[in-house]
Amino acid sequence: MASATNSGSTTAGSIAVREAGAPGELAGPGTGRMVSQPADARQVATASYDVNDFAVPHGREEDWRFTPLERLRGLHDGTFTTVGSPTVEVDAPAGVVVETVGRDDARLGKAGTPVDRVAAQAYSSFEKATVVTFPKELAPGEPVVVRTRGEGATGFGHLIVDVGRFAEAVVVLDHGGKATYADNVEFLVGDGAKLTVVSVQDWDAGSVHLGHHVARVGRDATFKSVTVTLGGDVVRLFPRVVFDAPGGDVELYGVYFADAGQHLEHRLFVDHDVPRCRSRVAYKGALQGADARTVWIGDVLIRAAAEGTDTYELNRNLLLTEGARADSVPNLEIETGEIAGAGHASATGRFDDEQLFYLQARGIPADEARRLVVRGFFAEVIAQIDLPELRERLMERIEAELEASV
Repeated sequence: MASATNSGSTTAGSIAVREAGAPGELAGPGTGRMVSQPADARQVATASYDVNDFAVPHGREEDWRFTPLERLRGLHDGTFTTVGSPTVEVDAPAGVVVETVGRDDARLGKAGTPVDRVAAQAYSSFEKATVVTFPKELAPGEPVVVRTRGEGATGFGHLIVDVGRFAEAVVVLDHGGKATYADNVEFLVGDGAKLTVVSVQDWDAGSVHLGHHVARVGRDATFKSVTVTLGGDVVRLFPRVVFDAPGGDVELYGVYFADAGQHLEHRLFVDHDVPRCRSRVAYKGALQGADARTVWIGDVLIRAAAEGTDTYELNRNLLLTEGARADSVPNLEIETGEIAGAGHASATGRFDDEQLFYLQARGIPADEARRLVVRGFFAEVIAQIDLPELRERLMERIEAELEASV
């Protein structure tokens, strides 16, 4: 078995580039702290719907060592209070079936079993689930929009998106308002189907969101996810992908922008356990302000049976001010030598002074030059959203974040 682990932490004012298996990439010097991770950390030891099957985390566990447990308002240990339900509204085009179901619905849990205590807590605590079904061969041409709005209380949610064989679907998950919220989202992508998901976390200040997404991808199916995280005091998202049959194709993109005091954490796990599947991961983040913190964990496991796998993951972080910190931990574990390709890359650093000088030398004011650099940094990922109005809205939010820091 061959494995490669690549990780580190960087604070503003320093540049760190560390990578493995990244063709065409240059590794450079840096002052970032290298962080080791056990080789078996990517393989989930416990999976259960029962919250009592998971020990209460204390921050020393591998899966929780970066997360500020004291800021989770009891979601991790059951001490949460003032339980309520956020409002969930769904706009869907003709042909798409939207249902509200109880806990006894047979479709619940088909994508995967919860793998940490908060996911199990959310599963055992929600009252009603929303199920969005795209019948086989349906291609409505318009997105389904699921709006979740918090009203200040602690809430739990469950959403299933079921895309039938050879159907084509676009789903937008739009989170806002103020809440302490934990949820599970299941994506079932049938054989030959195509699903694109845009997940927007634009919570109000004072919000906490711990979300768990599981995508189960069928034969020759395509799953594309774009995650945008901008608002909330603490946001911790855990997307997982599993393949049901050969030919699956997965692309996971993400952007995040952390302000002073925010903690934005994204932990990804792509489990290649069948032959001839492809995955691509690209996340980019920016940070500004005192104690702005981001964490990105990218775990890819290629099991012995997954011959012909083609995978690559990338994370880039841009530190805009002193006092910000980004942790980036890409992990690649390979249990077979019969693969098409595998690699990962991670880099964290401050603004490129040469880029800023080039723009200013052509008469562009410093503040505007800074915005242009950040816009260009995010443009590659934002361009993956094929919805012009949403794409523009998100770029305006990023611009507003920059304006606030000038």
